Amino acid sequence: MIWQSFVMLKQLILGALLITMGIQSTSAAELRIRISTNDGAATATLNDSQASQDFVAQLPVTIELSDYAATEKIAYLPKKLSTKGAPSGHDPSVGEITYYAPWGNLAIFYKDFGYSSGLVKLGDIDEGLSWLRKLGKTQVTIEQISP
Repeated sequence: MIWQSFVMLKQLILGALLITMGIQSTSAAELRIRISTNDGAATATLNDSQASQDFVAQLPVTIELSDYAATEKIAYLPKKLSTKGAPSGHDPSVGEITYYAPWGNLAIFYKDFGYSSGLVKLGDIDEGLSWLRKLGKTQVTIEQISP
């Protein structure tokens, strides 16, 4: 018991020292993106998954966004994303940006949907979901922005 407490204290002190020295941040770097057309924009924060990092590596990109099943906006990426370390599926919520591995497409949900095998969460829309929902088939530019 005493040994475990000592190890935990040592880890806390080491972590605080690394943060103080600027070697380690207090949180993972935020990955933020903007999805835009000439008529408007949406912003989102991505998680720190391998799939999200692969997505950001392809940015900036201009791709065609279209409606699918009156539930989501989809777009096909130039290259497939890694799903290493991702769960086998996901139950998306409104406002989530996801990657559907079987088809290799982004999916931005504006309506609730059930669990889908092969669906990987990338992040969440912060602002502009109502604008995205209204878009028809159109070209969008997706780019990384500062946190």
